[in-house]
Amino acid sequence: MKKTIGILGGMGPLATADLYRKIVESTRAQRDADHVRVYIDSNPAIPDRTAAILSGGPDPVPEMLSALRSLEKCGADCVVMPCNTAHYFLPRLQAETALPILDMPAITAARCAEKYPGQRACVLATRGTLASGLYDEALSAQSVPFLLPDEAERDLLMHLIYDVVKASKPVEPERENWTRLLDGLRQKGADFFILGCTELPILSGILAVPGPFIDPSRELARAAVRFCGYDTIDE
Repeated sequence: MKKTIGILGGMGPLATADLYRKIVESTRAQRDADHVRVYIDSNPAIPDRTAAILSGGPDPVPEMLSALRSLEKCGADCVVMPCNTAHYFLPRLQAETALPILDMPAITAARCAEKYPGQRACVLATRGTLASGLYDEALSAQSVPFLLPDEAERDLLMHLIYDVVKASKPVEPERENWTRLLDGLRQKGADFFILGCTELPILSGILAVPGPFIDPSRELARAAVRFCGYDTIDE
């Protein structure tokens, strides 16, 4: 019997919609009935994860658990979270449910090792994700060399994520900033880039500046489709 996906979303809403689209796009299907059944709880009331990690902001776990309980009641067989920073809280959430919560950084790191063996990744993410060490640990476990943005580059990433995509502002005016960021990191030794915040694939897709990139939300979508017993479209 095929399984179902529960999206613990709202972190943010556009990233949630983007993940659902990628689940559909990643599924090998000839008709509607060939797709995975997906339950979505998009709860934008979940407090900011970066603020919770870095500055003692409100704990997001209670609201995340509320969404998780909704997905359990719906009948989801697995849970995915379209927010990299939220995975800092995954151990606390997993302790509260029997449903498997798929680990986006771990899935992404495995894909990096497979697609770009021996090449150096650069993790583009929020300050919360970078401070948490989520990708440091996942990439090290796969023996993937990596580098991290410096303070000025982190400031620019936070601007792009929070002031542009999350704020629903036009992306095109940021083309020069995005290009300059990537070029500077290549000069430091980056061979490819992990779009380690779920808002960044949205920005990157609009601007279409060459990477190469690994998109964790797409890797998560593909892993969830396979977990549920469906075939994915080859890449």
